[in-house]
Amino acid sequence: MRKLLLLFFSSLLLFAQEGGYTLGEGVQLGSTPIYLGGYFSLQYTAQDKVQSYDFDDLALLSYGEYNKFSYMAELEYKDFYVYTKTSTQSVTYRDDTLHVERLYVDYTHDENILVRMGKYNTPAGFWNLLPINVLRATTSNPYTNELLFPEFTTGVDFVYSSYSDAELKIDVMVQHNADLDNDYNNYEMDRHYALGVTYTKSALSLKLNGGYFHQIEQTSALADRYYLMGSARYAQEKFELMGEVGYQATKEKVTTPFAGYLQGLYHIVPKHDAILRVEHYENALTGAQDSFALFGYTYRPLYPIAIKGEYQLHSRSKSDKILLSISVLF
Repeated sequence: MRKLLLLFFSSLLLFAQEGGYTLGEGVQLGSTPIYLGGYFSLQYTAQDKVQSYDFDDLALLSYGEYNKFSYMAELEYKDFYVYTKTSTQSVTYRDDTLHVERLYVDYTHDENILVRMGKYNTPAGFWNLLPINVLRATTSNPYTNELLFPEFTTGVDFVYSSYSDAELKIDVMVQHNADLDNDYNNYEMDRHYALGVTYTKSALSLKLNGGYFHQIEQTSALADRYYLMGSARYAQEKFELMGEVGYQATKEKVTTPFAGYLQGLYHIVPKHDAILRVEHYENALTGAQDSFALFGYTYRPLYPIAIKGEYQLHSRSKSDKILLSISVLF
């Protein structure tokens, strides 16, 4: 894997030197419609007298389009290098497994109809559609998405959009097969059927998602899960308000009675953002529940570079956390 990584970056530098290159847009392979790029993240975490330093989210990207077809390929090293230190010991962990995060092809029939085939981010809510650290408001993700639904789907997504004085989009997702990489998903599953409806007018977007998925190697009573989530986003030039809330259940019991968050982002001055997020979740399977507030700050010297800091204040004992990160899209 190290040789593959070295070859990729050597090729990236070679093509960048031969032609014009803009940070964050990748490099074009000659006159082909193929682009190469990637991103990485360095992260520091402090929680309950434990400190960790992560070289995380080292990813390779390739994308392009030709006529009505386009594609996206994203391979990622997760937890590539993690150094953890406590008052009594230090541990180093490395995972050099190259995971398939996204690998899909789009066919755009016209402005109304799109068909996506492969492994893609489940288009539920708004946050899950921003998997790259540098593009997100904060380093950490809300627990809501991780609890309620599979973050990735390997199958087909049929998308219909209509435009008038507002935009209406309908997603129909079908998976009846194994994941391309079950080790890179929050749920191991082999079936996922879901429906999503998004309504957007001016600065306001409303979204409703619901679905069913089947977990692999889970007891029969817990294997079949159903979820429902509602989302809203209001974005202006100076600020953005976004929230998502939902629940998850089986036929016999509710597994997640409630999970939701509300986040506000304010553009203080160009390149500087302040973020406040409040979140609450209840997990009936583990008995865990938590309410917490996140105070964050993001500085972008350039759009493809993000330097972030956040402090999380939790109701659960010893869960308060400090996160610092720098991430770059190239």
